[in-house]
Amino acid sequence: MARRYKYRKTFTFDGRRYEVVGNTLDEVYEKKAEKLQALKSGKFIVSGSTTVKQWASICLDTYKPNVSESVKKDMQSRISKHIIDPLGGLALKAVTPLQCQQIISAQSNMSYSHITKVAQELHFIFETAKKNHLILENPADDLSIPKGKKGQRRSITDEERYHLLKVAEKYEPFIFYFLMLYCGCRPGEAIHCLGSDISLINDTPMLHIRGTKTALSDRFVPIPDKLYTRIKDTAPDAPIAPNARGRMHSESSYDRLLAHLRRDMNISMGCEVYRNRLIEPLPLAEDFVPYNLRHTYCTDLCKKGVDVRIAQKLMGHASIKITADIYTHVQMDDLTNVAALLNA
Repeated sequence: MARRYKYRKTFTFDGRRYEVVGNTLDEVYEKKAEKLQALKSGKFIVSGSTTVKQWASICLDTYKPNVSESVKKDMQSRISKHIIDPLGGLALKAVTPLQCQQIISAQSNMSYSHITKVAQELHFIFETAKKNHLILENPADDLSIPKGKKGQRRSITDEERYHLLKVAEKYEPFIFYFLMLYCGCRPGEAIHCLGSDISLINDTPMLHIRGTKTALSDRFVPIPDKLYTRIKDTAPDAPIAPNARGRMHSESSYDRLLAHLRRDMNISMGCEVYRNRLIEPLPLAEDFVPYNLRHTYCTDLCKKGVDVRIAQKLMGHASIKITADIYTHVQMDDLTNVAALLNA
């Protein structure tokens, strides 16, 4: 049960209302004076009236000091888009379990991995507020997690590869996808690749992928000449594959880039356009996603005879079984293709 106080007084400072409570009038006026002095000196006061946006920033800096910069940026991007946008202006104590569940339910069309991360971050924000006695209960407890999308990873087809390369030559930001196709980057890894990650090792252009997903994610991979000539002059502190404004991608700019790619590829594949809208049916498969390019990189390694243990290191896979499964799938496809030729 919340503690009851005999006296309560509100006051306004800089257009915002504040409240102080106490068991005596002297206590109330003393608290008011202290709070007013703190506000005038610019000191931030944390309470149950602190907004979700304010607290999210505080608890990330306080409780996540040791996470890598790339991981922290990913967290900040998800929190900003999926938690702060709908809840940021609310006081911590005003957020309800229903609102938290609505946030998670709204992610149902995303991958299960994404949904889980948003749920964990939502719970983290309110759990740290609870531990600091800013709220009595965590409204993000006992969330019902949607299953999300669990699509099977696949390699892109020859037709998809042709049109991807065709449109990517015309739009510089699409170089983002070349980092996945030619170097095996995960989307998050491609976002954070900088010019300083490009080097020459024994006269061979190499890319240092500073992955964080597994212990083997931090790795060096060779850069094919056709990509190296386009990225070799990237400034050391600049992203290799920036957004349209020349900055590192946010989640929203990443989504816009993918929408742009899908649109350009559909048009390149023959889709008609009416009043700037694509006319269905769309020729590009719905399951075409950027991660397919990383899968394609692995299948290309297999087809070119790269040993599976080397491929594991280049892919940054935690287990060789993951790499071997892709290799086995490629080899089975080759066998079925032979069968088709024999039956022709």
